[in-house]
Amino acid sequence: MRVVVDPGVFISALLSASGSPGRVVRRWLDGEVEVIGSPRLIDELVSVLERDKFRAWVTLDDAQAFVGLVAASMWTVADPPVVGGACPDPGDDYLVALALSARADALVTGDRALLGADLDGVVTLSPAEVLVELDRRRG
Repeated sequence: MRVVVDPGVFISALLSASGSPGRVVRRWLDGEVEVIGSPRLIDELVSVLERDKFRAWVTLDDAQAFVGLVAASMWTVADPPVVGGACPDPGDDYLVALALSARADALVTGDRALLGADLDGVVTLSPAEVLVELDRRRG
């Protein structure tokens, strides 16, 4: 299964390894999922995790180490051209462009505005739905 993971899912995984986002990340690191990323996705992840509000949950050093692991472990492609209007939040249009250009099976997100939305044919799945799909594929 090839997926693009919304940076918010990575952040949720870092803050709570026992939840669905954390379990998706573990299964990815175990080789069950191929995660596709781009420099813009990593930049967004860094930018968000550098915010002071996250220091209550994770040190800056741990956040940087996590980003390094994510960046080193994902299949990284060049940022594709972005055509606006695919998402309710224009800042998320790059995720759809990335999923389309990389021919991902799904965009994994916890963003309710993206789940179930018509995103130019990109399938969106919550982390919990990804876990169900991975279990189904295991047989």
